[in-house]
Amino acid sequence: MTSTAAIAALAALAQESRLAVFRLLVQAGPEGMAATKIAEALAIAPSSLSFHLKELAHANLVTASKAGRSIIYAANYAGMNGLLAFLTENCCAGASCCLPGTTTLPKETTT
Repeated sequence: MTSTAAIAALAALAQESRLAVFRLLVQAGPEGMAATKIAEALAIAPSSLSFHLKELAHANLVTASKAGRSIIYAANYAGMNGLLAFLTENCCAGASCCLPGTTTLPKETTT
């Protein structure tokens, strides 16, 4: 993955609705979801959802396929994994640094 592609993917995910859509599609699995189901699940207006899905597709994070009269959107796992690989490519100078039990981010705290 190039820096330009990584920046596009990160920019696409740096918006609350798009991040929610992407996470929902990751949870849905390779079968994906119809746009109407995504809109219902996240309470996003269809016109807004269309814009967000287009941004995610341009960033190579979702795919769209026609199924009858519906369009099914699914997470592009290859794109997601490519972004993760790009972000961790030089982690710890190539040393094995991920210890068991430390793969989750700390919970946000409010003060």
